[in-house]
Order: sequence, then C-alpha cells, then structure tokens
Amino acid sequence: MRQTIQILVCFEAVTFVAASLIHSGVLIAGYEHHQARIAEGVIAIVLLGAVTSTWIWPAWTHQVGLAAQAFALLGTLVGVFAIAIGVGPRTIPDIAYHVAIVAVLIWGLVIARRALANDAK
Repeated sequence: MRQTIQILVCFEAVTFVAASLIHSGVLIAGYEHHQARIAEGVIAIVLLGAVTSTWIWPAWTHQVGLAAQAFALLGTLVGVFAIAIGVGPRTIPDIAYHVAIVAVLIWGLVIARRALANDAK
C-alpha cells in the first residue's frame, strides 16, 4: 500500500508541476494565469515534499499521503471556487483538469485513509 500511495502522490505532484508550467506559458502558450501558476506550484511543492518524506520515513507514508493530498484537495477546491465565480481561468482544459484532479485526490485520500485504518488494527 505504501508504494501505491507514493506513486499516486508523485503522479499528482507531476500533474501540478505541469499545470503550473502551463499557466506560466512554459509548456503551452495562451493559458497564462499568474495566480493559478502560484497556487499549483505551491501544491506541487507540498506533494513533492510528501513523496520525498515517504522515501525518507516510509513508516509515515500513510499519514504524510493523507495530509498532503488533503492539502492539495483543499487548494484545488479553492481553484474550483475561483473558476465558479469567474476569478480563475475558465478554459475547457482548466475545468477538465480540476474535475479530474479532484477525483484523483479523493481516490488517493480514500486509499491513504484505508491504509491508515489498517495500520491501526
């Protein structure tokens, strides 16, 4: 279960790095958005830090995975709210990414929570 959580958190981190680079105009031009770039970059750093932590302290993988993904989900929901009120970027790719990453983050939280509950038994 630890490896599953590590892979999932790493995947999430990579997607946030890509989203931040897209909103920077580095990967794709035309989707620049300063606030989204910063928010996605911060979430990516937290997730990358979590993955690194799980390699250093594997016994904490479930707790770290749960905390990092909860932080990422909260930040992503702020992004969803920003899109909904018209402050955030409202392109089809942005909306699709948010829907997909929310689903992945919830799935990851469920996996990490179940693993943590199994550890407690």
